[in-house]
Amino acid sequence: MKKTDQATRQRILKAALSRFAHGGYAGTSVQDIVDDARVSKPTLYYYFGNKAGLYQALVDRAFDERFRLIQAAEQRRSSLPDKLVEIIAALFAFLRTNRELMHLAFATAFAAPGEVPAEIRYMDKSLRNFEFIHALIKQGQAAGELEQRFDSQELAFGIFGLLNIYVMAHLLMPGCQLNRRRAERIVELFLTGAAARQTRNAVT
Repeated sequence: MKKTDQATRQRILKAALSRFAHGGYAGTSVQDIVDDARVSKPTLYYYFGNKAGLYQALVDRAFDERFRLIQAAEQRRSSLPDKLVEIIAALFAFLRTNRELMHLAFATAFAAPGEVPAEIRYMDKSLRNFEFIHALIKQGQAAGELEQRFDSQELAFGIFGLLNIYVMAHLLMPGCQLNRRRAERIVELFLTGAAARQTRNAVT
């Protein structure tokens, strides 16, 4: 794709993201987007087909970029705890600079029936991202870093759930600081729990 084509495409995506994030899918018209992007409707249709195709492109960007980040972060560390901290810290950094994009992704996941077009797909890429974490958990169990008494999927849902709760908290309350130290605390809570030592010993 030529640089001019890429620049035009990115300008449309930027305008659409702002509109969708603040007005929702139904509350945003193609005219709103092309006015903001300073392009014609045929130009938008050339790059994205229709409004749903444009929305899908943004949803794909949210999940694909997060997937790229967790893949890169995982490669930078060797132990499971360090990998998880690196992944969560990278996702937090992405969130801080892409709040509108993540707001759109979460809004799509929790949208009421009819709120976004039925053809919008996000679950396959959401599951792909989850399965990457799940695979790390299984590797951790195989290496003896995690106990076998918990199912690998239970553990994956545990860390993935903690991560997404903090993401949602930040989207609702931007003052909720998400940084590397927070990532370390989340992994510590996941791996060691919050019970007093004697309580943990009694349970195990």
